[in-house]
Amino acid sequence: MMISHRKWKHLQIALYRDVSFQNKTTGFEKYEFIHNALPELNYHEISTETQFLGKRLSFPLMISPMTGGCSKAVKINQQLGETAAECQIALSLGSQRQLIENEKYVESYRIARQVNPNGVIIGNIGAAQLVNWKDTAPFQKMIDVIQADALTIHLNPLQEVLQLEGDVNFKGALSGIERLVKHSTIPIIVKEVGSGISQDVAERLAQVGVKWIDVAGAGGTSWAAVESFRTSKKKLAKCFWDWGIPTAESIQMGRDVLGVQMIASGGISDGVTMAKAIGLGATLCGIALPVLKILHKKKKRGLINYINQLKTEFRTTLFLTGCANVSDLKKKDVIMSCY
Repeated sequence: MMISHRKWKHLQIALYRDVSFQNKTTGFEKYEFIHNALPELNYHEISTETQFLGKRLSFPLMISPMTGGCSKAVKINQQLGETAAECQIALSLGSQRQLIENEKYVESYRIARQVNPNGVIIGNIGAAQLVNWKDTAPFQKMIDVIQADALTIHLNPLQEVLQLEGDVNFKGALSGIERLVKHSTIPIIVKEVGSGISQDVAERLAQVGVKWIDVAGAGGTSWAAVESFRTSKKKLAKCFWDWGIPTAESIQMGRDVLGVQMIASGGISDGVTMAKAIGLGATLCGIALPVLKILHKKKKRGLINYINQLKTEFRTTLFLTGCANVSDLKKKDVIMSCY
């Protein structure tokens, strides 16, 4: 099956099927903020701004990777790029592997930078594609097409096993990541796609020079669930539907790894949960499927309204915890465990 067709099929499944984890949560419900009844702050003076990859964001949010490489993705990525520009947030595009197959849908990636010339835009390729590639030229092409501020390498071993056309050889993936880190002119981000990253994996990534890790933990979208609707390995997919490390736990596993900054994604859909993720050790939060669904149902204006609501919820959480800025969320007296 051509990559472009598979990408469109994934989007259709995500939009119209229930692909959420069934019996496993993100783990954020186990944590609560300590309410500050005397914040000594002016709500309107609270700063939600942050810096990411040397650029200013209005608050620590990234639209996580979703699409690219098919005809329908041109309009989607145009709207995502315009939304990211207006809301001053980061945008990470879907896998650019399709560019290796041919350049037929190159516009589906390029359009994001065209409509968002000054924002943070991040490229994307799978770790399995690094195993046999000794030449970094294909990756530089991905970077150049969107003038990327960083390149994401996604780890998706479970998804690859479930796909009939999956790349299941991950032997040498870490060495491939190391080569790319050494030769890349931009930062490399390594992310999972919904099963989380353990402390051991975070440490191994740090050892080869990775500075940014997106945990993409369990509790949100299950890619085993997505694949269950298109693979003949349905029994296997259903068995691993809830596989993975909950997002909140994955953040904590990696937060103390020296030299690494954490991005939290996987089941985050509101500003309070965003703040919890920051409080537990993340620097930035990513949201994917809720964004896609709102864009589909309520168009770009509805998506902008949703993101503005997230920002309001995030700011209100800062106010109610006595935090004047994003950095204050990491104070020890802000969040507590409710185990």
